[in-house]
Amino acid sequence: MRPLLDAVPAIALVALLATAYRHPSGRTEASIGLAAAAVTLATGLLSLEQLEAELRHLGPVIAFLCTILVVAEVCSRAGVFTAAAHHVVTLSRGDSVKLFTGVFVLAAAVTAVLSLDATVVLVAPVIVTAAVTLGLPYRPGASACLRMANSASLLLPVSNLTNLLAMPYLDLTFGGFALRMAPVLAVVLVVEYVVLRVLHRDDLRVRPTRTLPDDPPGHARTPVVAVLVMLTGFAVLSPFGIDPFWVSGATAAFLVVWGVRDGLLDVRRAVHAAHPGFAVFVLCLGVVVAALSTGPLGDVVAEALPTSTSYAGLLTIALLATLLANLLTNLSATLLLVPLLAPLGVPGILAALIGLNIGSGLTYTGSLANLLWRRSLVRHDVHPSLAEFHRVSLVATPLSLVAAVTTLWLVV
Repeated sequence: MRPLLDAVPAIALVALLATAYRHPSGRTEASIGLAAAAVTLATGLLSLEQLEAELRHLGPVIAFLCTILVVAEVCSRAGVFTAAAHHVVTLSRGDSVKLFTGVFVLAAAVTAVLSLDATVVLVAPVIVTAAVTLGLPYRPGASACLRMANSASLLLPVSNLTNLLAMPYLDLTFGGFALRMAPVLAVVLVVEYVVLRVLHRDDLRVRPTRTLPDDPPGHARTPVVAVLVMLTGFAVLSPFGIDPFWVSGATAAFLVVWGVRDGLLDVRRAVHAAHPGFAVFVLCLGVVVAALSTGPLGDVVAEALPTSTSYAGLLTIALLATLLANLLTNLSATLLLVPLLAPLGVPGILAALIGLNIGSGLTYTGSLANLLWRRSLVRHDVHPSLAEFHRVSLVATPLSLVAAVTTLWLVV
């Protein structure tokens, strides 16, 4: 009987992953998620105490996701990303390499501050549109946005949901996390930049043949200041045990009121920007993965984990995290893997985050951000090929992964 019960959450997870790849409407997403969670709970594999613990763990993370998406949406409507792209183009002065460098830095900064979803959904289309307008190949800028969406999300706890999900298992504050990961990210950025420069060297020889129109009118100053205050709030309040969603929630509320007053959006659009259907979906995904971890899959992963945080141990953890991310998506893999790594402490969990973040860029299935990136470009009539994606990912991901683990081993 137990094998049949163990199969239920596995089937439910497959259904959820298939739903995530298709990216249906929020209502459909939430409905399928609730059905999968209900069927899983009916097996009795999770006790009420375990369910409550899982919801308490996921609740603050989901709240942060919703509020930071609202912050990013208001920034987009206020013209923050468009203005930033114009500044990057202006500073490049017709030099394609300088333009690429500016785009690379912009994508990394947005990922670190506003999360990877903002980079793939809001920044990438702006960059691609600017490149097409200038008469340049779109590939270097699009690749920079995608690679930074995964790799630059190492820096802050708020840069990626994987980091937030891991924070309860880390004895680190917001600032402590950033200090540990800053040298790792610095090395990764160098590796990623060099790899992208080499792989896109032919495209980067093309010079702009046209210019962008004048800077569009915008309201960028207030959102930028609000975001800077939000980052300060994260760092100042973290040592007191205050969850980031309180800070992002206050920032979102302020920006929505400001945006409504200035006619940038209404309350209905603000609610839609929070993607409540996806929030329910992620919550249900957590329930399904929690049940799955009590069965054979959890046992197999636990047995595969190393018992030390030596260099070989950290590299093994990062590679295992990469494998799980590309099989299950990095969000599901985080929910499964991080609790099992708790006994190894901070180094082991940070090594897992390297695999869950950088490693998820190996294939389209590694991260929902990869799929969102492609959909965002297709909506703007740009169709990146699977071959081009893997031409970059199969070179950049292994090199960045090894460089990141090596740096972590040296500094932790």
